[in-house]
Amino acid sequence: MNNSKILITGGVGFVGSNLTNFLISNYNVNQIIIIDNLISSEIINIPKNDKVKFILGSIAEDKILNDLPNDLDYVFHLSCYHGNQSSIANPIEDHKNNTITSLKLFEKISKNKRLKKVIYAAAGCAVAKKKYGEVHPTLEEDNLSLFHDSPYSISKLVGEMYGNYFFKQDGMPFVKARFQNIYGPREFLGAGVWRGTINTIWRNVIPTFIWKALNGEKLYLDNDGMTSRDFIYVEDVVRGLIKCAEKGAIGEAYNLATGVETKIKDLANIILEIVRSKSKIVLLPKRGWDNSGNRFGSTTKSESELGFKSQIDLTEGITQTVSWTKNNRDNILSFINKHKSHLR
Repeated sequence: MNNSKILITGGVGFVGSNLTNFLISNYNVNQIIIIDNLISSEIINIPKNDKVKFILGSIAEDKILNDLPNDLDYVFHLSCYHGNQSSIANPIEDHKNNTITSLKLFEKISKNKRLKKVIYAAAGCAVAKKKYGEVHPTLEEDNLSLFHDSPYSISKLVGEMYGNYFFKQDGMPFVKARFQNIYGPREFLGAGVWRGTINTIWRNVIPTFIWKALNGEKLYLDNDGMTSRDFIYVEDVVRGLIKCAEKGAIGEAYNLATGVETKIKDLANIILEIVRSKSKIVLLPKRGWDNSGNRFGSTTKSESELGFKSQIDLTEGITQTVSWTKNNRDNILSFINKHKSHLR
């Protein structure tokens, strides 16, 4: 990654901003170009560094695409229309910000022979079995269902397919990094514009539970808290993305996972203990749209082919995220409050 020019779409977001900071701190990069339309991110996340160039807008905009430099070495395509619930509320916006962006970007860069690697942020939830109860770790080669719970899941898979097409057609050096449930610093509750549902604010389960626990509010657990996920700390994901860029085989998919299945009820209790909160847990029925009740990712392929293994366990990661949340309380509160008019 040294002496490279790097493009990060969605670079102001949660994962993208952590990746940018990690690259600046650990590599002698020539330039990092960030493109972001700030739909689900906040400008506060842009690193202040002379090597970072920020462009406001969507990667689907023709002017932005046409102005891309021809000497890019790496592309990290991380931009997306954040969240299953937002995509269910507005499938067209999901299509505009997930599917069209991937197609137009890949079509533009597919014949660039200088590119060493194009890394796509794929979704582990899109390939996991739709099942409640005992499950096996999701493998990269598992069969895919044609029935999905959200437009987000569909569009993330379509992005993989377009990337595979341009890999086969033009030799685009395409690698898929399949994310599990990422958490950690720089994920601001309420970040971006209103996207149709309360999940604009309550983005993912860990930052939501931490905020509510810090404020003594109730924690609501769907499916009686028996839903499970594979929670991976954002710094581990950043390391995994870089491993994909440096060692990933072109055309292949790699899980960025811990391989640990954690039930949401156990997660809530870990957070309450770390925060020392007296917040009450409220058990609810399962979400009507969500049929992916229990899942976690296999780490076998990523460990053997990339040498990637997560380093930060859940307790340590949550402890660091709680500390970051406390230090950024005023900013988080301001981002939450800007959506108050939609909550009346």
